Amino acid sequence: MGRYPLFADLSGLPVLVVGGGSVAERKAAALLDAGARVRVGAPQLHHALAQWAAEGRIEHLEGEFRPAWLEGVWLVIAATDDRAVNAEVAVCAGARRIFANVVDDPGLSRFQVPAVIDRAPLTIAISTAGAAPVLARRLREKLEAELDHALGPLVALAQRHRPAIAHRLPDLAARRRFYDWLHDGPVMALMRNAQPGRAEQVLLEALREPAPARVPTGSVVLVGAGPGAPGLLTLQALRALNEADVILHDQLVSPQILALARRDAERVDVGKRGGGTHTPQEHVHHLLLEHAQAGRRVVRLKGGDPFVFGRGGEEMEFLRKHGIAFEVVPGITAAIACAAYAGIALTHREHAQSVRLLTAHGKGSLDTMDWPALAQDSQTLAVYMAVGQLETLTANLLACGRAADTPFALIENGTRPQQRVLRGALRQLPALARQHAIGAPALLIIGKVAAMADDNAWFGTLLHDRGAA
Repeated sequence: MGRYPLFADLSGLPVLVVGGGSVAERKAAALLDAGARVRVGAPQLHHALAQWAAEGRIEHLEGEFRPAWLEGVWLVIAATDDRAVNAEVAVCAGARRIFANVVDDPGLSRFQVPAVIDRAPLTIAISTAGAAPVLARRLREKLEAELDHALGPLVALAQRHRPAIAHRLPDLAARRRFYDWLHDGPVMALMRNAQPGRAEQVLLEALREPAPARVPTGSVVLVGAGPGAPGLLTLQALRALNEADVILHDQLVSPQILALARRDAERVDVGKRGGGTHTPQEHVHHLLLEHAQAGRRVVRLKGGDPFVFGRGGEEMEFLRKHGIAFEVVPGITAAIACAAYAGIALTHREHAQSVRLLTAHGKGSLDTMDWPALAQDSQTLAVYMAVGQLETLTANLLACGRAADTPFALIENGTRPQQRVLRGALRQLPALARQHAIGAPALLIIGKVAAMADDNAWFGTLLHDRGAA
C-alpha cells in the first residue's frame, strides 16, 4: 500500500490554503464543510472567497506566500498556478512537519485529497495516490449510483444505539447478523421512505425480542423502468435492481435494463405488453405475495412509470392489504420521454396549455372518453397503447370537431435505437401508420406541438409525410 489512508478531524483547527482562484475556492469550501478554521493566502481572492472573507467565514492573508503563514496550522494546500510557489509551500511545510498537498502535483504532496462519497456520517474516500484523479472521480460516480442516500441516516441510527446493540448481542456473529438485518430489512426501508421515527421503533422492538431479527422479512419495490433506454433508469431503480432476489418484469422492459440487475437474481417474465397476450393480474399478485412471504426482496419492474397505466396502484393496494412492506420508485413515463426524444415539448405557451394522458388499450377505454372535450384545441393528447385503435381514435376526434390538419406524431420504440417518429396530419393517421407498418410499443401525440418534430427531431428516424401539417 503506497499511502496510509486516514480521516482527519479538523474541527476548529487552523488550516491554510495558498492561492485565491477557483481551485483554492473548492479546497476552502471542502475544509469549511469539515469544520476547519480556514486561512486563505493570496494577493487577490476569487469572488466567492472574497465574499466568505467579508462574512468572516475565512481569514484572508493578503500578499505573496510567506513562511510565517504556516505558524500554528495543521495542514496546508497549495493551489496557485505557479509551481515554484507551490514547491516553496511544500518545502516550508515539510520543514515544520506540516502535511502539505499541492494540487495536481503528487510529487510535491505529502497527502492527496481523495474523491469522496458523502453519506454522512458514512464517508467513502477513493484515491489513486495522485496518479489518476480522473479515474478516481469516475469510480466515485459509479459508486454514487449504487449507494443509497439512506445509508447516512441508517449509520447515524446504528451509532446512536450501538451500546444497546452490543449489550443485547455480546456474540459477534449474532451482532453481525443484526447489522445485516438493519441494512437489508425494514429499518433501512423505513429510512429510505423518510420515516426515521418508525425505523427507530422497529430497531428497538427487535432488540427487545428473544431472538432479534432472525426471521427473514420480504418486501416489494414497484419500480418504473422508464421507456426503454438504460440511461433513463433512475439511480434508485438501479439500486433496487442490485438488491433484488426476484424480478417480476414486463415484456416491454428492455434486455439492456435487465442486464443491469444483480446477476444471481431470479427473473420472471410476467408478460405485460399492450395489445398482446399477458399474464393475468391475479397471477402477478400471487407471485408477489409468494416471494415476499418467503422472505425475498422482490422488484416488480414495469415499463415507463408503474402509476401511469401500469396497474401499480392495484399492486400497491394488494400488498398493503396483505401486510407486505413495499416501496415505489417512479420511472420516466413514456409521454415525457418519447416526446423529448422526438423533439416535442408537450406544452408550449403558444400552442398547448395542457396535456391529457390517455390509454386506448381495449374498446372499453375509448367508449368512456369525453370526445368533445378531447377535440378542443390548445391541448396536447398523449395516447398510450394506441396502435390498435387508430381508426376509432381518428374518427371520433374528427367527428367531434378536431381539425383534420391537426398535427400528430406517432413514436414507435421511443428512446430505443430503433425509434421511428411518424409525422402527419390527423386525417392521414390510420393510412400512414399502415403504410409504414408502425407497431407496438408506440405513443401517439396529437396537437400543434407534434409539428415540432419536423425541425427538432434529434434521435432515431423521422418519417415525414410531405403533406403534413
